[in-house]
Amino acid sequence: MGVAAVLVLFLASFAASAEASALHLKGGVVVNADQETLADLLIDNGKVLEVGPPGSLMAPDAEVIDASGKYIMPGGIDTHTHLDSLFMGQNTPDDFFSGQAAALAGGTTCHLDMVMPQKGGDILGGYARYREAAKRSVMDYSFHIVITHWNDQVEEAMGKLVEQGLQSFKFFMAYKGKLQVSDELLAHAFRRCRQLGAIPLVHAENGDAIDKEQQRLIKAGITGPEGHQLSRPPIVEEEATFRAVMFANLANVPLFVVHVMSRGAMEVIAKARTAGQRVIGETLASAIGLNQSLIWSSDFTTASKFVMSPPIRTEEHRLAVRAGLAGGALQLVATDHCGWTSAQKALGRESFLKMPNGVNGIEERMHVAWQQLINSGLASPSRFVEVTSTAAAKVFNLYPQKGVIQAGADADVILLDPNAEHTISASSHHSKGDINIFEGNKIRGKVVMTISQGKVVWDGSSLHVQRGAGRFLPRPAFGDLYKGLDERDAIRSAEMYPYGPVPVKRDLAALHAKQEL
Repeated sequence: MGVAAVLVLFLASFAASAEASALHLKGGVVVNADQETLADLLIDNGKVLEVGPPGSLMAPDAEVIDASGKYIMPGGIDTHTHLDSLFMGQNTPDDFFSGQAAALAGGTTCHLDMVMPQKGGDILGGYARYREAAKRSVMDYSFHIVITHWNDQVEEAMGKLVEQGLQSFKFFMAYKGKLQVSDELLAHAFRRCRQLGAIPLVHAENGDAIDKEQQRLIKAGITGPEGHQLSRPPIVEEEATFRAVMFANLANVPLFVVHVMSRGAMEVIAKARTAGQRVIGETLASAIGLNQSLIWSSDFTTASKFVMSPPIRTEEHRLAVRAGLAGGALQLVATDHCGWTSAQKALGRESFLKMPNGVNGIEERMHVAWQQLINSGLASPSRFVEVTSTAAAKVFNLYPQKGVIQAGADADVILLDPNAEHTISASSHHSKGDINIFEGNKIRGKVVMTISQGKVVWDGSSLHVQRGAGRFLPRPAFGDLYKGLDERDAIRSAEMYPYGPVPVKRDLAALHAKQEL
């Protein structure tokens, strides 16, 4: 079936949304980040009412859902997406309607999207534009605010946005002349985040080094997709990650490093965490599920669809990052979903510098993570829940509203059949793009039901969503990552000034009088 036909079918299914009703899930294994247990689950009015032993819950009027042989898990939270976004002169095909619908079909029930500023670095204008775009949303969402300029207006606007429930700001250390910020801006902004109780996010690549490599490669006639790969070696990611970690340490502010793709960057984060620093490492489905080999394909369409930044790395890096995610060196897995069409990617056929960066993943993330973590034997179902949902909820102050199955939590729930097999393909995915980087990947384990806001929105074959049903989630500042930082400030001050308070009192008048003699 072609992509257009699939789109017609799934858009038609949106005509009627599922009626709100109580749901009684029976006989499944409820999995949270701390444990898994055979249990029944009651849902009503968009909330989890009760979790209890099999057969213990009474709800005669509820719709019964047989969850036997399946895992009942919190819906996924994707911390890194770009919907309805203008980037490198192109608009992403997926808006808040199609992108979120695709997410629900893959078991993700909440996401945080990147708000790009308006011209001149206007972050309030950028936020207003995204709030308008999100009126088409079909599931819960929030935002990170991208900052590209620094002045008094930006500093003041950050405070206003925190008051409105935005507690995370992103900074690009790459894309020289476009999005890249200076070290001076990072120093100012990290201090401001510390004052506001906000989380700074960094895209960690050395943009100056990349710019020089790009010029060298173009001059050498290397203009294809492989040029993009060669211009961004792992060392530029590792160096920028180290620099961001040091700036965060100086400001005593938590740091969130987005899309960690290389062993070196991961090891920088792990070392900082071992020393007690509050650093969170986010990797991607593409980082743990793919290697860079196909970017050298002789077929341009195949090669171009893998172009993203930082790049997908070698198999050695993939295995290291995957193990780091399973073992705790990295804390969660997202997507950086910024899918394009093959026609948009073809804009870079003469030069990789003109090719829109980005790949799909919002629908595939949960399945790729299950295949790579669980079917490989590297992680438990509880760890899967931690890296796909719970950690994100805790970092961005959504827990325990999100990221857990317990009484009072939002009824964002998935049923995953660990034995169901399926193959990922652009011909059957729900995103608007006509290419898929995971094309042909065979997966054992499938989300066969997604419940969002207490309603069944994905039944394993059809979507049942309502345009405009999505809700903006305000996120208070000073979350868990800030606990203890004031005490740490006091301890660090004592360590920095072991010989007494500053400024040191000196009798300069007496010195001046002595000099006059």
